[in-house]
Amino acid sequence: MLANPEFIVYCGPMFSSKTSSLLTTLEKYKYQHKKIEIFKPNIDDRYSVSDVVTHGGRSIPAVCVKTGAEILEYLTSLENEPQVVAVDEAFMIPGAAETLIWLYTYGFTIVVSSLEMSSSGKTFHEIEKMLPWATQVHKCTAVCTICGRDAHFTHKKQMGGEEIEVGGSELYEPRCAQHFPELFQHIVKAPK
Repeated sequence: MLANPEFIVYCGPMFSSKTSSLLTTLEKYKYQHKKIEIFKPNIDDRYSVSDVVTHGGRSIPAVCVKTGAEILEYLTSLENEPQVVAVDEAFMIPGAAETLIWLYTYGFTIVVSSLEMSSSGKTFHEIEKMLPWATQVHKCTAVCTICGRDAHFTHKKQMGGEEIEVGGSELYEPRCAQHFPELFQHIVKAPK
């Protein structure tokens, strides 16, 4: 555990280099000789079943979990606990926020990469819970596939399906506010 832990969150739409930023941060901790454990949701098998992999092909071995409780179970089973706990795609792991906040309050540095909003414009509860605890929040942007401007939203090419549906460029693309129609359909209500 660290005397002055950090809680770092990289968030933004699909294809905004959130996972790349997470891996770069973990490299820094590696060079500082910090012990690191990285977790990923077991449902995210886009590029690898057992590694966190960027869209560009960078990878690192990870522990696959279904819930935040499994993160804690795994950590308590270790002989030497890590100083840094990282989670990729945290929005896909129910209970991740509660576990990571608890770990942070006990002196673990936390590094997270995640979408914060679904393609239907709904915020993910796990990220909503984490953000107030974050010591650093990095809003990552992608490039809008329609106009080339900064993209802050994820558009789902095929509507329907589940709110959390694992996929890559075959299913999702980044969009700016102008080209994200979901932004204005039901999310923003006029003040009374």
